Amino acid sequence: MSRFDTYLQSVMDRAEAEAKEDSSATVDAHHLLLAVAAQDGTDAQRVLHAAGLGYETLKDALRREFAHSLAAAGVSLDDFDLPRATQEPARHPRLGASSKLAMERMATVHRKKDLRSGHLLLGVLRAEVGTVPRTLALAGVDRAELIEQVRSAL
Repeated sequence: MSRFDTYLQSVMDRAEAEAKEDSSATVDAHHLLLAVAAQDGTDAQRVLHAAGLGYETLKDALRREFAHSLAAAGVSLDDFDLPRATQEPARHPRLGASSKLAMERMATVHRKKDLRSGHLLLGVLRAEVGTVPRTLALAGVDRAELIEQVRSAL
């Protein structure tokens, strides 16, 4: 198993745990982003941290994006006292469309032997629509600039 394979397996395990914590049926790109941010000592994590996007900051930004998206539909989280979703420890979320697309963006641009942590992050960040770009915009992050910072780190 290559060094990148070990890294990717660690990210996928963490992303699945993030999805389970959300009681999500799928592992989506924002779960991958959180997992990448949680991988200490990687180039991808360092670039995120340098941009002010540590794990907790991203979690908070994702919560704000969720509330903002609900508000766009006329729903306010403050109007409800929602219980935490029930978790099913034995259930394994499947890979969602946004994660599959992130992996495809990563794999179609780079040879497997050349892959590093930043390549996975680029696959996630290059999404034009979805939770990740909305979250970054709400957090005041210039996604194009962040992509350039990741490319420079590679």
